[in-house]
Amino acid sequence: MILSSQIEGEAREVAQVFASIGKEISQSGLPIEPPACVMAGGEPTVTIRGEGKGGRNQELALACAISIDGWDRIALLSAGTDGTDGPTDAAGAIVSGVTCQDARQKGLDPYAYLASNDSYSFFESLGDLVKTGPTRTNVMDIICMLVEI
Repeated sequence: MILSSQIEGEAREVAQVFASIGKEISQSGLPIEPPACVMAGGEPTVTIRGEGKGGRNQELALACAISIDGWDRIALLSAGTDGTDGPTDAAGAIVSGVTCQDARQKGLDPYAYLASNDSYSFFESLGDLVKTGPTRTNVMDIICMLVEI
């Protein structure tokens, strides 16, 4: 299901919407039955409050990971089609309902990393950054969520 190619707004809020849709699909099979792939494109934004390193796609992914914590049948990728996200060498990150559990086992606090806008360090520690290198194209950011049966 393609939601839109015009997604805008604060990355954390966009993440909440995707998490809610994923949970609804998982619980009720609405608006589509699992297995499902929900996609969108656009360009969210980030209000910088902390001193960390990251980009809008990494921040969206981290906020979504927190929201889907424990929902092991949901996964999400958020990445820039140009291969970069903010001032980093990553295009974005991939998360699932077990990302926060994995982080806690390594002594990482997802909420603290989100509060300091340090999503890059968080995902680097977990090995969940998506690094494609420059793609020489800049269509839009893409968000792809998978929901299993």
